[in-house]
Amino acid sequence: MTDKERVQAAIELGLDYAGCDGGHHKMWVIDQMLRVLLGDKYHEEIKKWEDGEDGPKTYTWDCGIAP
Repeated sequence: MTDKERVQAAIELGLDYAGCDGGHHKMWVIDQMLRVLLGDKYHEEIKKWEDGEDGPKTYTWDCGIAP
């Protein structure tokens, strides 16, 4: 998938599910968009985010629930 295709796929996900109620569904949309945009680097980036300023597991990533 090219960068342009990834961006377009992420945009489509956001627009397709923008009307879903509930934070857990919106978190799923964000997670899916990041998976498309980051590709193979998804897990690496999420781990870096979780390991915040206070060290490993400072934060916990929520993948949400599909609508």
